[in-house]
Amino acid sequence: MSQQKTILAVIADDTGEVFEHPELLLAGMNGMTVCHPEADELIPLPEGSRLFTIPGTPPIGFDRHSGKQKTIDSLPESWGGGPAQAVSAFTTPAFTRTLLPAAAYDKKNMELTLWSYTAVGWCVEEERFYVAAVRVDRNQQWEPEHFDDRILEPLVRKRVAEQPENRLIKQLSRCALDYHCFAAKNLFFGRWEAPLPCSPACNAHCIGCISLQDEPETCQASQDRLTFVPTVQELCEVAIPHLQSAENAIVSFGQGCEGDPILQADRIADSVREMRRQTSRGTINFNSNASIPNAIDKLAEAGIDSIRISLNSVQERFYNPYYRPTAYHFKDVIESARRAKQHGLFTMLNYLVFPGITDREDEIEELLELVENIGIDMIQMRNLSIDPQLYWKSLGAEGSGIGMKKMLDRVKNEIPRLQYGYFNRTKENFYPQEYETDWPLPAIL
Repeated sequence: MSQQKTILAVIADDTGEVFEHPELLLAGMNGMTVCHPEADELIPLPEGSRLFTIPGTPPIGFDRHSGKQKTIDSLPESWGGGPAQAVSAFTTPAFTRTLLPAAAYDKKNMELTLWSYTAVGWCVEEERFYVAAVRVDRNQQWEPEHFDDRILEPLVRKRVAEQPENRLIKQLSRCALDYHCFAAKNLFFGRWEAPLPCSPACNAHCIGCISLQDEPETCQASQDRLTFVPTVQELCEVAIPHLQSAENAIVSFGQGCEGDPILQADRIADSVREMRRQTSRGTINFNSNASIPNAIDKLAEAGIDSIRISLNSVQERFYNPYYRPTAYHFKDVIESARRAKQHGLFTMLNYLVFPGITDREDEIEELLELVENIGIDMIQMRNLSIDPQLYWKSLGAEGSGIGMKKMLDRVKNEIPRLQYGYFNRTKENFYPQEYETDWPLPAIL
């Protein structure tokens, strides 16, 4: 983006209507530090992204003339006055945010819902929104245009009617139609990556868990958690037809509607052996907190192809306050990653990105060491969905980072073989040459 473009702050009134502020330039936040966005931290708002307000939270920007930081508590009198609210973007998957929305979070009186809050502004010259993000994955299969519910709904009803006794099919029908899970929709469309939730329990108590929030002061979970453990038969009835016939077929354990599948490692291993007995086609992936190293051995021997290990930080001092692990330790997660590579699995980090934590100097150094020592193949740079102030306080964090784009450039420069991404891949596409050399990706492919 040219340095000459004028990016104005956008604000909203108490009804949610969004305006560009003619006298206020866009500000972002790295951690809780207000800053000017760099030119390479902003891109045109991707198709399918959404804007939403941050309730009761005044926006912060920079005065267009004086350059001073300003907090806007109310709308201009010419707009009728009234309280002003900050505006955030929720970007389409494949894009990693570079800055949080600049807002007076200390003035809000509620915990924010579990969204990934991203700075957004209005480009005067181009008359369109710009967002603080970079593209990290070229896969376009997850764009909203591919998920038409008018086509989907009869497919879901038909599949449920064909397998009325399969509880997992019923669960995934709800995920597809009620929670609009794209992976669940893929199952009924008969294509790409499909989910295999299997664990109602978890051995972590994540602050930002989207399926279970049992503390009254926290925000509501995004969806209800799975309440049963599917049988091997139920899992295979879902997975095997998909593996046998779907385009770019992937089946993945570890979904948003469950706890952690590692607690069902024996059931999963039995299921995977049966899947592989019936077909060698497709990719079997395991998403997990990877808290039990011995379970990784079992799953690798059973026949999984890849693993995605969730981390909000590679530093235990930040990991523990967010995951709040029970009956395991941070060192177990690292050992699991090591064993996964030893077994030849394509090993990914599900790196929950938060500007001000992910791009800290000490975090970057620890990340580089981990990737090199273990041989991590890919980092999925996924936006952490959580109230920014809640997360910052929970971690006891201070200061700020070097900037997300600088962090991404630096890590890629020091370890060129490392792949960035946002989505799981088929085994045929684990090591394509362009993923090693093509960085940064253009915002529009």
